[in-house]
Amino acid sequence: MYNVYENGLQALEQMSDEKLCSLVSSGNRMAEETLVTRYNRLVRTCARPFFLVGGDSEDLTQEGMVGLIKAVREYDAGKEASFRTFAEICIRSRLYSVLRAAGRDKQQPLNQSVSLDTPYFDSNSYTSGTNNLAQRNPEDFLIDREHTAALLSGVRKQLSEFEAKVLGYYLDGLSCREIAKAVRKPRKSVDNAVQRIRRKVAQQLLSGDFSKS
Repeated sequence: MYNVYENGLQALEQMSDEKLCSLVSSGNRMAEETLVTRYNRLVRTCARPFFLVGGDSEDLTQEGMVGLIKAVREYDAGKEASFRTFAEICIRSRLYSVLRAAGRDKQQPLNQSVSLDTPYFDSNSYTSGTNNLAQRNPEDFLIDREHTAALLSGVRKQLSEFEAKVLGYYLDGLSCREIAKAVRKPRKSVDNAVQRIRRKVAQQLLSGDFSKS
């Protein structure tokens, strides 16, 4: 029985995102699990920047997973966007929504948060039939990206060579264990570096100095 499951799982892992979504729409739970596993790192990549500016890492990851599952269950291959683009829109939309709510409810700096890696994806894709997942227009993303570039420029000036390397891997969605292996340092050293980076990002945001000079 276990071998049958393993063989079925291996077959699913070889399928395209679109084929898996088609199976999900037919009620195939293994296909759904396969897609969620495949894009788990994307969820971390989307959530990490918000964690750096004050969010809770575990909570944000869970909310991002909600957005991913929504994408898996609602993707329409007839639309122009790829599944990955749709998934990223769903994940980020969920995170933006949660952070805005947190900012209103707790009056925390989270509603001032900016994504440190906002992409130039087409925010007009999938606006119909998906609860307006991409409500922000391209100009909004351009402004965020310019703001982001200035913020990161200022923060990176304050980072050690090790911290800058950790930040790069961290924003790419690697786990602290994976980063530790990549930089050949103890995991505790990576954890401490992430916390130092968070403090420096917070200081940069509080100072309001995003000068690139």
